[in-house]
Amino acid sequence: MASIKYNPNGSQKGKISYSSDIVSGIVVLSLRETEGIELVPSKNKGIKLCFEKEGVFVDVSVIAHYGYNVPELAYRIQQTIKQMVESMTKYKIAKVDVHIQSVVFPAAAEQAEQPTEEREPDNQ
Repeated sequence: MASIKYNPNGSQKGKISYSSDIVSGIVVLSLRETEGIELVPSKNKGIKLCFEKEGVFVDVSVIAHYGYNVPELAYRIQQTIKQMVESMTKYKIAKVDVHIQSVVFPAAAEQAEQPTEEREPDNQ
């Protein structure tokens, strides 16, 4: 468990501590708010956190949707994670590594569901 002491005006006694699960949950929330990606289906949802003196090192793996610019997606993921973790906790993000595991293409089933005109054979 990671902890941080926060005393904004000097009159507060005690400390505020955040578990790594809370920070991981914030990372998951930020990934779900990013359009064009899916979480990797695994036990840890493709998220690794490392708490160091320099800040939190985040390593995420995601699946991109076809049609999105991959470098732009990675940059948006980095910025969203940094902004949300730093605004919801007192941790600083030192680094966010983004791994695009694969690209999901539109399903062939969706294309097959589109209505097509059926023609009756001409009997002439």
